[in-house]
Amino acid sequence: MHITKIHLPRRTFLRGMGVAVALPFLDSMVPAQTPLAKTAANPRIRLGYCYIPHGGVMANWTPVAEGADFELSRSLMPLQPFRDQVVVVSNLAHKMAGAGGPGDSGGDHGRSPSVFLNGVHPKRTEGEDVRAGTTVDQIAAAAIGQDTPLPSLELATEDMTGLIGACDVGFSCTYTNTISWRTPTTPLPMEINPRVVFDRLFGDGSNAADRVARIQREHSILDAVTAQVSRLQRGLGANDRNRVSEYLDNVREIERRIQLTEAKNSQSIKVPTTPIGIPDDHVEHSKLMMELMALAFQADITRVSSFMMAREVSYRTFPQIGVPDPFHATSHHQDNPEKLEKLTKINTYHVSLVAYLLDKLKNIQDGDGTLLDHSLILYGSSMSNSNLHNHSPLPVFVAGGACGRMKGGRHVKYPEETPMANLLATTLAKAGLTDQHLGDSTGILSEV
Repeated sequence: MHITKIHLPRRTFLRGMGVAVALPFLDSMVPAQTPLAKTAANPRIRLGYCYIPHGGVMANWTPVAEGADFELSRSLMPLQPFRDQVVVVSNLAHKMAGAGGPGDSGGDHGRSPSVFLNGVHPKRTEGEDVRAGTTVDQIAAAAIGQDTPLPSLELATEDMTGLIGACDVGFSCTYTNTISWRTPTTPLPMEINPRVVFDRLFGDGSNAADRVARIQREHSILDAVTAQVSRLQRGLGANDRNRVSEYLDNVREIERRIQLTEAKNSQSIKVPTTPIGIPDDHVEHSKLMMELMALAFQADITRVSSFMMAREVSYRTFPQIGVPDPFHATSHHQDNPEKLEKLTKINTYHVSLVAYLLDKLKNIQDGDGTLLDHSLILYGSSMSNSNLHNHSPLPVFVAGGACGRMKGGRHVKYPEETPMANLLATTLAKAGLTDQHLGDSTGILSEV
């Protein structure tokens, strides 16, 4: 029998001075006299979609063995602590990311992001008349995200909004600026600033005056709700007190790190025209965005998120892993062993960032399990061999328990040229959306 001193609504917020802090799922949110197992048995699924450009070195990506006895490949080795909740899916293809016929050659970097989450061949245009397809994250958001403060959360780490015109042969920069489309003609912006994301999740501060005031105060957003926290904690059981304390510690730590970044980037009161709060260090930046995604999932502020971890034709360098060369230039390896080694290091590095997200989710309690148990995270690219700009077989894996609907610890190999859209449809099926059609999908993947 589950009995607590108080009963809290699931959508409980701590409010004060322009901020609203949502609470994670607590035992006290289960009505008194209700067995916890009955409520916890139907947890809310979270869906995360992570994109990386320029494909992968497939010889170092694809595990040799199939089934449950496979060993993680070199590029996937950072996933070892989560192997039992990972499914590597091989031989998927995004044919719609390739040329669609005469006059449609080139443009693979423009098509790849726009196809990743919908399997729809985009309209070839350098103008404003863009057209692609509604993406899987937005289909999910319309179905399972309408009773959360944010139906979906779109994240990135590289600035794309300032690019206009054509970013690839025949294709508008719009196609390379996002992986999320609300409708076939409505692309969504990806946010790269952790401070802006934090303020969207927890309160005001998105305008210049508020940002300056916050930097000058150097006070946590939680200071505004301290009294409410104290009153709340007095009425909670021991488990809930610990859970709330841990959650608010996470909020405070993320804000502290953002404030440190802002202090480094802002030496005077004058506010730059672009948002502040973006770390110079790519590892720190990526991890902050991963933590914000996990925090949004934990507080049930959103249940759907997409993350563009790098942009197509990215010129980011990776000196921290011994690759001082630009990402895009390295991806055109021409089968040069030295470049293939560098690209493998980049592949492994990006997988390690996803492993960081999985670790965060695994260490956050959510009802009768963890956030990782109740999440499905898809990671992959729309390219395979980046030197050839081909679109199969794709480097892809999924991770998480999907609320008991996905069994990990497997390498599943499908027939060659199996549509990647089948896996996208499968993620929707795991969320209970079984009647959705995506792009060139021919059905769900029953073995995932």
